[in-house]
Amino acid sequence: MKLLHPTYFPNIASFSVLLSDDITWEAFDNYQKQTFRNRAHICTDRGLHVLSIPIAHTKDDSGRQSYQNVKVDNTYPWQRQHWRTLETAYRTSPFFEYYEDDIRPLYETNQEFLMDFNLKTIATVCQCLQIEISAHRTKEYIGEPKDMFDFRFLANAKKVLDFETPEYVQVFGDRHGFIPNLSILDLLFNLGPESIAYLKNLVLKPSHA
Repeated sequence: MKLLHPTYFPNIASFSVLLSDDITWEAFDNYQKQTFRNRAHICTDRGLHVLSIPIAHTKDDSGRQSYQNVKVDNTYPWQRQHWRTLETAYRTSPFFEYYEDDIRPLYETNQEFLMDFNLKTIATVCQCLQIEISAHRTKEYIGEPKDMFDFRFLANAKKVLDFETPEYVQVFGDRHGFIPNLSILDLLFNLGPESIAYLKNLVLKPSHA
């Protein structure tokens, strides 16, 4: 089994791991800032761009908050902003029009819990690529699992990954060069069904968060 955080439209590295059907989602960790739990990296005409979901912080007496209890702050129109940014960035990509009717509905209704929304984004991409999404979740938090390969470190937005990411044609590649390991949306809109073959060629080694 492979242990993985459900993140917001996961990056390409994460999606290469979750292609397998032996994924267990981490459901009992504490929320951490500056991670892909509430952010996704894409490329716009200005280069690398961060889509960030605002969250409502409600911590207990220990100063911590369980990830599964984190609520999205819908007082700010972040969904409209995110969708408009995606449209602007990828409208000219080969497969945006092919998948936009699948992706857009995620931004048309308010979301309550961040983790639930992230799982919806993953399920939507899996549906687009016609692959199954795992329903397995952890039942408790385990710092160093012995019976699972730990890929939770992939949620760390600051961690530099040591693995090869073959170049593919990106919308603004002529301006900014190739930017590796963006959100799965970048791969989906640019490669479409060929995304699966690309992901299967990536090799990531498990580690500890």
